[in-house]
Amino acid sequence: MSNKKYKKQTNPGPGTQSVWSADSEISAYGATQMPVFHSVTFNYHDLDTWRDVAMGKKEGHIYTRNSNPTVNVFEEKVRILEGAEAATSFSTGMAAISNTLFTMLSPGDRVVSIKDTYGGTSKILLDHLPHFGIDVQLCDTTNHEQIEKEIAKGCQALYLESPTNPTLKVMDLVRLSKAAKVAGATVIVDNTFASPINQNPLKLGVDLVIHSATKFLGGHSDALGGIVCGNKEMVKKIFHFKEVFGASLDPMSAYFLIRGIKTLELRINRQNSNAMQLAGFLQDHPKIEQVFYPGLETDPGHEIAKQQMSGYGGVFSFSLKGGYNNIKLLLENLKYAHLAASLGSVGTLIGTPKTTSHVETSFEEMKKLGIPENLIRCAVGIENIEDLINDFKSALEKVIL
Repeated sequence: MSNKKYKKQTNPGPGTQSVWSADSEISAYGATQMPVFHSVTFNYHDLDTWRDVAMGKKEGHIYTRNSNPTVNVFEEKVRILEGAEAATSFSTGMAAISNTLFTMLSPGDRVVSIKDTYGGTSKILLDHLPHFGIDVQLCDTTNHEQIEKEIAKGCQALYLESPTNPTLKVMDLVRLSKAAKVAGATVIVDNTFASPINQNPLKLGVDLVIHSATKFLGGHSDALGGIVCGNKEMVKKIFHFKEVFGASLDPMSAYFLIRGIKTLELRINRQNSNAMQLAGFLQDHPKIEQVFYPGLETDPGHEIAKQQMSGYGGVFSFSLKGGYNNIKLLLENLKYAHLAASLGSVGTLIGTPKTTSHVETSFEEMKKLGIPENLIRCAVGIENIEDLINDFKSALEKVIL
């Protein structure tokens, strides 16, 4: 099947897009898989063509820090899945977040955000942006009225996560995007937890969507990467910032991410189902205090999530009764879970905020951010759900109340 045939299809589904989009444009020797272009530099036989490519008058590649065929295919796949005008990639998810914020904001600007963001993002908002004369206002995550009031005071950017890391709170992206548009602010959303399969923020009024591609997009914990998608002119500005500051995605990682995306819909559907069933099991367990997952009807964010998400994701959090010793007893007795950072992998990953999302954050800061000390984040894999539930059931028997 050629890319020409692909383009003739009307509204192909995300599973088809994940497999066929973009990479069939380049086929060396009839290969069915996208090759890895390890070349740092690209040759031209005449100066005029080389100059035209350098000036953007013709398509082509000059230097892999700027662009690379393999990397471009990864960008195009995510662009299509998110329904964006443009996309540009980065070496890591944090590079995507930091480059986007520093591109879109200048000294004297104001950004409105929420208390529930990934720990690294929180550090940028609280420590680094103010250092450059950028005012940051963090709002209570579920208080949409407070967020709207702060937006109305004037701001250049609204930065959100939905669902949030690690407490899985859900933001009303349509409502907040409308408020931001009135104020003339750019809306930036980290869509890592949802993935493009479960949520497309650009369709909800958002301007820029960010992913840590290391997570669900790659899906196998074997490649780092990040990407931002959205408005063509905004992405172009971010690309030029990245081009100079050098946080480029390498071709080998791009290849692994392309390979991972081909099974994205299959993995996400399985992880959605596994997370829903495992969260439901834990919600009813007497040794569990609370489960945080927007797929549960009892979750405060369920109604909003039902409106803007097609699936609720493969990550949930829960608070365990008792102290740190009980957390150790539970986690260290799990058979089918890696005690490791990150999320979105085919294997279940589990840990506490102090070892995953908020390593750099003190317990006092975590308390201010509304993160319980006894919180455990679980990123569910694609294992058989019966095995996962039985594994948790067995490990919970070790917990002493």
